[in-house]
Amino acid sequence: MRYVNINNPEEVLDFIAKKQVSEARKEVLVNCYENYCKWKGLSFTKPRYRRVKKLPFIPLENEVDMLISALPRKISVFCQLIKETGARPGEAWNLRWTDINPNNNTIIINSPEKNSNPRIIRASSQLISRLLSLPRRTEWIFKPNPKAKLKTLTRKFQRYREKISSELCDPRLQKISFLTLRHFKATMEYYKTKDILHVKQLLGHVSIQSTLVYTHLINFENNEWVCKVAKTLEEVCKLIEDGFEYVCDFDGVKIFRKRK
Repeated sequence: MRYVNINNPEEVLDFIAKKQVSEARKEVLVNCYENYCKWKGLSFTKPRYRRVKKLPFIPLENEVDMLISALPRKISVFCQLIKETGARPGEAWNLRWTDINPNNNTIIINSPEKNSNPRIIRASSQLISRLLSLPRRTEWIFKPNPKAKLKTLTRKFQRYREKISSELCDPRLQKISFLTLRHFKATMEYYKTKDILHVKQLLGHVSIQSTLVYTHLINFENNEWVCKVAKTLEEVCKLIEDGFEYVCDFDGVKIFRKRK
């Protein structure tokens, strides 16, 4: 293990420069060290690191649904929650039972992260039912105790994801993370509504600049559709809850579609 004299700026800069992390992380490290040097009165010239911006991976919906259906129940519900609400993984982890309102199928994000705004999000009746079916051992839906860390659930998810990806011979599943599901929701919501302010509110963003990335993530021109028909009001409601969009009426039935 290499020991670094934190009061020696040259030694610290050399350590950061050789550290195997992204340019963005190095930028964060030198910013923190700059504040330390100001506090200690040390002479420090901050180097410039250029962030490499990358667009997030957006899977197809059938890939997301395939993974969710193959996961153990608790992790599966956790993933479906993020997919439907666009909540950050930490926000979903901190949900309490009192944040669910089964009367109007809404979920309240009362513990927003990264200075985001709290919000109320409508969910499908299927998701609400799955949430309510989980055992109630603590005041939190997913946390087994107040000190439990999200990384424990993340590691379990990663192990199951690797196994499922291998069994299905689909390496793209390996690229799906909890955060990927949030990106998926944001991208699909913008595609359906073309309302960037709506997506901003859904995600809880303070700045619209954080939301604009979702306006050009994917191109649906060559994607295939799943088509369904509905004859009754109950069938219509079920298709809408499952993410289908209305197309037209034909021969006494209503036609809906959803991208694969």
